[in-house]
Amino acid sequence: MFKVFGGLYDRYFSEDEALIFTLLLITGTVIMVTMGGVIAPLLWSMVITFMLQGLVNSLKRLKVPHRMAVYLTYLLFLGSTFIIFLIFLPFSWSRLSLFVNELPSMVDQLRSLLLILPENYPEQFTEAQVDDWLLYIQGEIGAFGQYLLSYSVSSITRLVTLLVYSVLVPILVFFMLRDSEKLLNFLESWLPEKRPIMAQVWHEMNDQLANYIRGKALEILIVGLSSFVMFELFGINYPVLLAVLVGLSVIVPYVGATVVTVPVFLVGFFQWGFSGELMQVIVAYAVLQLIDGNILVPLIFSETVNLHPISIITAVLVFGGLWGFWGVFFAIPLATFIKAVIRAWPVSHAGQGKAQT
Repeated sequence: MFKVFGGLYDRYFSEDEALIFTLLLITGTVIMVTMGGVIAPLLWSMVITFMLQGLVNSLKRLKVPHRMAVYLTYLLFLGSTFIIFLIFLPFSWSRLSLFVNELPSMVDQLRSLLLILPENYPEQFTEAQVDDWLLYIQGEIGAFGQYLLSYSVSSITRLVTLLVYSVLVPILVFFMLRDSEKLLNFLESWLPEKRPIMAQVWHEMNDQLANYIRGKALEILIVGLSSFVMFELFGINYPVLLAVLVGLSVIVPYVGATVVTVPVFLVGFFQWGFSGELMQVIVAYAVLQLIDGNILVPLIFSETVNLHPISIITAVLVFGGLWGFWGVFFAIPLATFIKAVIRAWPVSHAGQGKAQT
């Protein structure tokens, strides 16, 4: 047993940097799992700073001074934030309230459709099956109502947390943008002088992560706005809510678009029934998804992430289970990071020789 572990240590941890890097990875993972909620403002600030750093670098390439580039980028960030919180979110909330108020009429319509199934298709459906479906639907609606009630009870705490985050995050973003070089130099001072593993992982992930975060944000914006225009043109109900769902669906590859098809179909069905308008909306939605997958994604993501679909879905399940929405959002970058670490990890040839003998 000791000989096996000794061989593994000689093979993968023969260099000091490998051992230090392993300790850093373990420490970072423990902090993320145990304190992810506590340091959430710091993580959000890092993500936003990473997204804005590209604009700062572009302005600096145009001979704009560093401080001025930071101030211009930060003002753009504050303006976008105010638009989202003061205009978009209140409007979306009002549409959601309207949708909740119309849920009973939708359920009654669905009940009427289900009750006539045994009469029209007695060989395929029975009254007992329909009764079971209705009981299940009522149970789900009751659970949804309890969730809304519990959410409203805790809304004060959530509001206070949101207010605190809305103050802390912009402050952290400003100082991270302004002092990014100083912060990086400070972190480098704690690392060993010779760090080829970390350097390779950093250079490989820096471009891919920047490309992913900025590209994914742009993809969400383009797909969301395009779907909103499409839903408005067709006159479907709740175009804002559906557009938000369609925009956010691109976060989860292969799965999100399929899942969001259900609410798009149901809203169209309750509005028009099985009609030509419903088919037009579904066809247009399918065309939008084809354009997104075959034209928009290759165009935005200049550096594609070479991961197998099984790896992507597994990463979404694992990291989504750990950190919820943000785990799903960063599932692909985290999977790419793990792949980069495996590729950069040193393997001692002496250790390989011992293992073979």
